[in-house]
Amino acid sequence: MEYFGTFVVLIAAVASITRALYSELSAGLVGLVLTYALMVSNYLNLMVRNLADMEVQLICVTRISSLLHTQPESYSGELSESLETRLTCIQIENLSVRYDISLKPVLKHINAHIKPGQKVGLCGRTGIGKSSFSLALFQTVDTFEGRIIIDGIDIAKLPLQTLRSKFSIILQDPILFSGTFRFNLDPERKATDHMLWEALDIAQLTAMVKALPEGLDAMVTEGGKNFSHGQRQLFCLARAFVRKSSIFIMDEATTSVDMATVRTPFDSSLWVSLLQHRVHTTLHSDIIIVMKHGAIVECARPDVLLKQEDSVLSSFVRVDK
Repeated sequence: MEYFGTFVVLIAAVASITRALYSELSAGLVGLVLTYALMVSNYLNLMVRNLADMEVQLICVTRISSLLHTQPESYSGELSESLETRLTCIQIENLSVRYDISLKPVLKHINAHIKPGQKVGLCGRTGIGKSSFSLALFQTVDTFEGRIIIDGIDIAKLPLQTLRSKFSIILQDPILFSGTFRFNLDPERKATDHMLWEALDIAQLTAMVKALPEGLDAMVTEGGKNFSHGQRQLFCLARAFVRKSSIFIMDEATTSVDMATVRTPFDSSLWVSLLQHRVHTTLHSDIIIVMKHGAIVECARPDVLLKQEDSVLSSFVRVDK
């Protein structure tokens, strides 16, 4: 636009000066022409900025329109059964997942069988579908092919509240709310103090909370900024234990926690799924699922895979050292 404005000024200057030399064009008119010509570049820049602002606003309108046309989740379900407290198995059959009809699948023909009490570790490079695997369990993505069966029940037919009440997911970025420890551990206010202290003891936070004058009634700032990242992750672990969930899903949830601290709480848990970028974290799992390009390439015990020098897990371990 600057070049175009300069070109306009040049043309106006040459034309006005030529008319002034060979006709009766006054110097005042020549100055007026040049003044307006100099303003052209300013108006052009203003037009470009307004067009850019309009484009940004139209993107916001598009997002709002997309949100308004989003189909709400169906919480009713086709079945009224509830999952048992102690689950028997999770069977994943030919599961394919995508985030939108227009997008390619992020998970392709996944098959897996998970037994009760197994600690399952998912490993692979960034963007290969580990987090999408966990979202499929919560039924928050489009499972357009295959199914997930828990206790012989297709979870797609279960009410979402019933299904999700059996899961606890702990993310890499721990979420704490402004309020007391008691509220953060038990937002539904269903647990007793004994249950809260038991969860804190499992997460090895008892000493820290008892050191505070208010104890369970001590305040947590917004986002838990008055605690370290590792402490916030442990609080999220304790909150999951309070819920007595059957299945724990940890998506990079131990990045700031000592591994000796992490392994201790899960000795009595029913299910644990560890989704990690750090390969050495998953080596403590009972079963390791190695994923690549949205598909399972290896699934076995860690010691079995590590004995195979040409296995994908072995290559990950060598690179991670």
